[in-house]
Amino acid sequence: MKALTSIDPQLPQDLCPSEVWYTSYGSNMHLQRLAAYIQGGSPQGASRRYPGCRNPVMPSRSIAVELPGAMYFATESPVWGGGRAFYDPEALGRVLARAHLVTSEQFSDIAAQEMYREPGTDLSLAGVLRSGRSVLGEGRYETLICAGQIEGRPVLTFTAPWGIDDVPWVPPSRAYVRFLASGLREAGAWDTDAIAEYVAACPGASGHWSAQSIASLIRVTE
Repeated sequence: MKALTSIDPQLPQDLCPSEVWYTSYGSNMHLQRLAAYIQGGSPQGASRRYPGCRNPVMPSRSIAVELPGAMYFATESPVWGGGRAFYDPEALGRVLARAHLVTSEQFSDIAAQEMYREPGTDLSLAGVLRSGRSVLGEGRYETLICAGQIEGRPVLTFTAPWGIDDVPWVPPSRAYVRFLASGLREAGAWDTDAIAEYVAACPGASGHWSAQSIASLIRVTE
C-alpha cells in the first residue's frame, strides 16, 4: 500500500503558482477519466465529449490525500445520470481524494470544463489562495477551495456554494461509482473494502449502494 501524503493546512504564500495540486474527490481521481479533461475525449460510460486542456500533458505526479470535511452526492448529472460528488469542507469527517500535480493553466481548463465553460482562460487564483475559498458563480462546481499546501504548492479543488444539508441527496449511477471507487483503488493508499465502505456511507449513496456492491465494481476493473 502507498502512504498518504499529509496536507499542510497553512495557505501558500505564492499567489501566482506555476503548478498546483488539483485535488479530485470524484470520478477524476481515475486517470483514464481525468485524461478526457486534459487530452480531450469521452470516458467510458459518459455521454459528454470534453475539449481538453490547452496543455495536454498528463499530471507529472498523482498522490493519495485525505481532506477534512465530507463528500456527498446531489443534483442530476447529464453526463452520468444520477447524483454528482460534492465536497463540504465545513462538515465533519474525512474525504478520500487524489491530488494531481498540474500547471495552473491546466487547473483553469479543468475547472472551466467542470463549469460547462470553454477552456482557454486562466483563472485568477489570488482570492482562493488568500482566503481558502472563492465563489466564482452559483453553479455546482464554481466554488474554489484551497485546503492548504503540499511541497509549497496549493491544494485546490472545486465544489458547490451550498452545504451538505442544503440540497436533496441523489444516488450516483453505476458508471460514476465505478470510476470514483476505481480511482481511489488506483491511488493505492486504501484497500478495496475500505474504499467500498467509505463510498457506501456517503450521503446520497447510503441506503442505495452497499459496500459489497461497490467492492464488486472495483474488483471487476482490477
